Amino acid sequence: MTAPLRRSEAIVVDVALGERAYDIVIGRDALTSLGARIAALRPGARTAIVTDRNVAKYWLEKTEAALHQAGIAACRIVVDEGEGSKTYAGLERVSEALIAARIERNDLVIALGGGVVGDLAGFAAAILRRGVDFIQVPTSLLAQVDSSVGGKTGINSPQGKNLLGAFHQPVLVIADTAVLDTLPPRQFRAGYAEVAKYGVLGDEAFFAWLEANHAEVFKGGAAREHAIATSCRAKAAIVARDERETGDRALLNLGHTFGHALEAATGFSDRLFHGEGVAVGMVLAAQFSAALGMIAESDAARVERHLAEVGLPTHLQDIAGFAQEGLADADALLALMAQDKKVRRGRLTFILLRAVGRAVIAADVAPAQVRDFLQAKLAARA
Repeated sequence: MTAPLRRSEAIVVDVALGERAYDIVIGRDALTSLGARIAALRPGARTAIVTDRNVAKYWLEKTEAALHQAGIAACRIVVDEGEGSKTYAGLERVSEALIAARIERNDLVIALGGGVVGDLAGFAAAILRRGVDFIQVPTSLLAQVDSSVGGKTGINSPQGKNLLGAFHQPVLVIADTAVLDTLPPRQFRAGYAEVAKYGVLGDEAFFAWLEANHAEVFKGGAAREHAIATSCRAKAAIVARDERETGDRALLNLGHTFGHALEAATGFSDRLFHGEGVAVGMVLAAQFSAALGMIAESDAARVERHLAEVGLPTHLQDIAGFAQEGLADADALLALMAQDKKVRRGRLTFILLRAVGRAVIAADVAPAQVRDFLQAKLAARA
């Protein structure tokens, strides 16, 4: 598999959900088309842009300019960056601001930011006046390939990640690859974990392409757009088959059962970005699959090697403050996993591997097996 030649036109990926279908528009400077696309999609709509302080510095005025050029009215709602905004208090603030701005059911909420802003603004749109349409303008790699697509919105509870939320599909996604130029390297690496995930869970050829071309993805250009488009197509296909995660869509949670527990243990802080938790979680899922005899040790090592090569954490001990807050305690981590959304009647569900490129849903995993596995991992690296 090779990346396509450099292209000037946008790549459009269709999310085929019948009357709720929408496009993902991918390309450099795609943001400039936002106003024209809204004018065609929702003539006469007013908009409210929800963003965070950091993104606002770089992209809020450009977004407003694109809307103004098309004669579209817009107000701005700016929140603090980071998971601290994805809370009850953050939801209240955004919701009340939307009501004060008189955003009506025929208007649009625009989520301009990374996964936190997308989840928060999307959830606020889902509950405002019992449902207002929204548009995702993801500004992080992670959001462009994962959280902006598929309609999952929500906030965190002190007891766990994304435990409050709703399925609320956007009506349009604009993934402007130029915005990634202002993304800090650590944030880009964290997003790359979700790109690699699509190869690991369902496309070994794409994973092999990433092994050979990841440097070009990090540099930008055609390789980056190819990686983003391939990831979006993979997610769009799964979402079209299983919009509300009653079956195959759970495969997208590869690495997340472990990863969400690690994020909770670190207080949803900058000590561990979501993509970093997914990277560690993917390695643990691959190693757990090997421990259960589902894949060869060499397959698990291949996943670990690639993620480590791009600079992602791959072990529990790679997390800042590893000895704190239960990260070195298998039972404490297991207790956090018990709050995972995929738990059914107290039994754990994991996404495991039959091969690199072939993930499976493993329901009813015995907690004792997970505890023994984690204790062995902790002991091996002590």
